[in-house]
Amino acid sequence: MWFSRKQVAKGSPGGAGAAAAEQPGQITTKRLGDAAESLALAHLLRAGMKLVESNYRTPGRGGGEVDLVMRAPDGTLVFVEVRQRRSMGHGGAAASVSAVKQRRIIFAARQYLMRFASLPPCRFDVVTVQGGLDAPETVAVEWLRGAFETD
Repeated sequence: MWFSRKQVAKGSPGGAGAAAAEQPGQITTKRLGDAAESLALAHLLRAGMKLVESNYRTPGRGGGEVDLVMRAPDGTLVFVEVRQRRSMGHGGAAASVSAVKQRRIIFAARQYLMRFASLPPCRFDVVTVQGGLDAPETVAVEWLRGAFETD
C-alpha cells in the first residue's frame, strides 16, 4: 500500500513529523521568543512604561505583528519589537530588524491606530535580548528608543 509523507508523519512514531512535534520541556524558538518578550516587558515596566497590549496581530493574512504596545509616562504610544539572539554573529539582535520587518511593524501599528479618534504621539522602539537565556547571568537587555521611523 502507498502512503503519502503526511500520512506517514501523522500516523507513525518514526515518521518525519515525529521529530518536529514539541516535547515537554523542549526549548523551541517559540519558547525562547516568549522568554525574551517577558524579559523585555519586565525591563520596560521597571522603567515606568505601562503595558497596553501584547502580540497585536493585524487581521487577515500578510499583515504584521507588534510584540508589545506600551504607554510611556508622557503619553506616547510605543510600538516595541523584541529581538533575541544568543550571539553577536551576523550583527546580533538589533541588526535582525530588517527594513522588511520594520515595514510590517509599521503596517501593524497603522492598523492598530485606526481605533483612535485622534492619534497620540507614537514611536517605534526595539528591545534586544542578547545572550543565552539558559544562562541568565550572560543575558544583556538593551532598549533602543526611537529605533526607526515611518516613511
